[in-house]
Amino acid sequence: MNTAGHPEATARRGLELTPFRGLRYDPDRVGSLAAVTSPPYDVVVRPDGLHQLQSNDPYNIVRLILPQATTPAERNEQAARTLRGWLSEGVLAADRKPGLYVYEQDDGAGLLQRGLIGTLRLSEPSEGVVLPHEDVMPHVVADRAALMRATCANLEPLLLTYRGNGTESVTTAAIEHTAEQPPLLATTTEDGYSHRLWSITDPAEVARIQADLTQYQALIADGHHRWATYRRLRAEHPSPSPWDHGLVLLVDTARYPLRVRAIHRLLHGVPVSRSLELLDGLFRVRRLDVPLAEALDTLADAACAGNAFLLAGDGAFHLVDRPDPGLLSRTVPADRPTAWRTLDATVLHATLLAHVWQIPEDDPARIAYIHDTAATVEKAERDGGTAVLMHPVREDVVRDLARQGVTMPRKSTSFGPKPASGLVLRALDV
Repeated sequence: MNTAGHPEATARRGLELTPFRGLRYDPDRVGSLAAVTSPPYDVVVRPDGLHQLQSNDPYNIVRLILPQATTPAERNEQAARTLRGWLSEGVLAADRKPGLYVYEQDDGAGLLQRGLIGTLRLSEPSEGVVLPHEDVMPHVVADRAALMRATCANLEPLLLTYRGNGTESVTTAAIEHTAEQPPLLATTTEDGYSHRLWSITDPAEVARIQADLTQYQALIADGHHRWATYRRLRAEHPSPSPWDHGLVLLVDTARYPLRVRAIHRLLHGVPVSRSLELLDGLFRVRRLDVPLAEALDTLADAACAGNAFLLAGDGAFHLVDRPDPGLLSRTVPADRPTAWRTLDATVLHATLLAHVWQIPEDDPARIAYIHDTAATVEKAERDGGTAVLMHPVREDVVRDLARQGVTMPRKSTSFGPKPASGLVLRALDV
């Protein structure tokens, strides 16, 4: 296994990717493939984004990944009924042959990403095959597990990355050769990304890819809660069973580098004035009466020198940096590597949320995690809350911590582009 400094890993089993019969929309039964897709469930900005997606097409995938009803049990049952209905109507149908799916995303401006969608053997953290880098929120795992139990399906792939050696591997060659063929589907979504999908079904070619992938370990780029959900559901079902595997997209970032963005926080019911008042004497605070883009540039410069955040919600931006060293020594745990202790996300969670603002990080009534920067600011201004804007962490820092077995605070990173939900699903009973 290529684990960059882990010679003991040769005794481990590496990535084991298996073909499956994907469920895909019949393009003749829906308005358009773009109209039925969605960002991953945790990226949809609710309720605005959810309502827009629901109105795009009656068969939009959000009706499965974010069902709407009064209680969680009713939501999950509704999703299960909807999935059964779409299968019986032929809106969704399973491909005739199992395959590994080549998936391409292109933003038209130079960013091209290709990877393989398949079902990956689930592994224990001790195996060092799949590396998490963030903590998870138990209530989100429980919610996703209930939905997967009810639907008996993996409704959207999580995103995993691995690092090839920079040369063309068997897997890369297969992906790029396949991408020269006519695709199974092609569509362009509202964000301007074009999406194409192919299937590799030849048993010999699949076997070559599988053999090649066994030398690698993967980093969870996006989907920690779904990976934890997969592992929880596997524990509930005697092996062997379909629950031994979970739906993933694997991307070689040596060939197709991902972007790493921050995930921002929205503090519900906490005016910016109150957030700033509590920071008095603990951080340096400077008001910035500039547009969002310029404020983010200022944040990036400040983040090069130390921990820095932007607060917003009152019509201006407030740069918060230069924390008091004594405050950090009292609030940040000392039993982790320096790279972890100096993360902005660590200082945010250990110092600001837990100590200064006293806001529980896993209480959805008090805090929300939002990927879109402008949307975070807009919601804070509309609702009278505080937007906490973050600067992204580098991928090499994420990977190095993960290899040490050190997890970052939850929702620390947003790797992308993320796979669109709705292009290929997996039913566990097909």
